[in-house]
Amino acid sequence: MNENSTFPQQIRLPGQSSVADGPHDQFGMYLMHHAFRRDLAAFEAAVRATPVGDDGAWGPLAARWQRFAVILHHHHGIEDEHLWPVLLQKTAAAGTYEDQRLLGAMAAEHEDIDPALRAVEAGFRLMVEHPCNDHRNALDVHVTSTRAALLAHLAHEETQALPLLQRTLSIEENAAFERQAQRGYPLSMLPFLLPWVTAGLPVEIRDRLVREAGPAYAVLLRIFRGRWERAERRAFRYA
Repeated sequence: MNENSTFPQQIRLPGQSSVADGPHDQFGMYLMHHAFRRDLAAFEAAVRATPVGDDGAWGPLAARWQRFAVILHHHHGIEDEHLWPVLLQKTAAAGTYEDQRLLGAMAAEHEDIDPALRAVEAGFRLMVEHPCNDHRNALDVHVTSTRAALLAHLAHEETQALPLLQRTLSIEENAAFERQAQRGYPLSMLPFLLPWVTAGLPVEIRDRLVREAGPAYAVLLRIFRGRWERAERRAFRYA
């Protein structure tokens, strides 16, 4: 239970490290973190299980990684531009130096993850162009290390940065950040994004998302889900 009954009831999803209670509903943030964790587990399994010689499997996997990386880069970019600077300004004004160090760590972790994502992309490209055991083994190392780095970052964010957000941002400031988080994706990504964020969710959480997003979301999800699921089966056929 929340200590303050007026606070929204936060969700806890599989793999989530902590729940940051407070005045701001972190529903959207936890949904994104769940999707990132789910994808990384699937990629790690697929890279290890997909036969080196299956030319038809590595191309869809490589394309799927690019979609994952675009969404993650956008998510981190919104935090870098519209969340950490606001929190840093407020913590600097309050003289809370430990919080300032935390925000510096969040930004630094983003910078470390970017080259890891590019290394995985290059590894998939090599598997498409020249599949062999050496390239697959190298790709496995890159995917495993990227997953470890991102899982550690998500845990750090959930246990420390999101509680800082809860106790620092005003309702108006958090609403502005949430608006920015929902912008920036091209319309062409909607057929992927809508079913992507719902995949693997507990039924009651998925139903809440669809209910709160409105009837248009529900209709579009029904339209896009079948094609998305077929593409997922092609990419992760061996996972």
